Amino acid sequence: MEKDELKILACHLAHPQGEKGIEIGEMMNATNISMTLESVKTLLIEDEEHVLEIGHGNAGHLKNLLSRAQNLKYTGVDISETMYNEAQKLNKDFENQADFVLYEGKKLPFEDKTFDKIFTVNTVYFWENPVEFLNEIYRVLKNEGTFVMAFGQRKFMETLPFTAYDFNLYSNSEMEELISQSYFKRMKISEKEEDIQSKSGNETIHRIYTILTIKK
Repeated sequence: MEKDELKILACHLAHPQGEKGIEIGEMMNATNISMTLESVKTLLIEDEEHVLEIGHGNAGHLKNLLSRAQNLKYTGVDISETMYNEAQKLNKDFENQADFVLYEGKKLPFEDKTFDKIFTVNTVYFWENPVEFLNEIYRVLKNEGTFVMAFGQRKFMETLPFTAYDFNLYSNSEMEELISQSYFKRMKISEKEEDIQSKSGNETIHRIYTILTIKK
């Protein structure tokens, strides 16, 4: 892909918009699905819990999440109006259990200690003030709650040409240092590997990613 095409792709990965954004959202759901489901599995969701997802995309995985326990409530937040609309359209069957919220990406529009479980997949690269945002997550998480974050490791992400444009990348140690600056106290690191189709072409790439299980 040419430089301009890579910039456009990077922009849509951060903030999908319009028809191209819908297409990118479908691609992201497909390429990230294993990371997403692994994150959901790591949450150990139990009956009656309220789950928050930060950066829900088109939420093509919602049916899977809601099937994991009884009487769950799901809330998704996203900065993309395109993804907000797509998620609602694709998940009409779950409107009694799921809410989608459009927000500006800095302050989570919820009361303190609202959620039992919170997760996010491949969004940390775009956080403007990561420590402040981690503290926002801390604020809306219940005291005994769990926050799970999945991200591609720096050494892998640097091999992807589009990450040169407005992506902030992290190694495990860099992420550990970042989280240590927040209010969170406990963290468990789990490394995963998988083969996926690339976002910028048809080749298969070997992805190395991390799932962090974070507690107050």
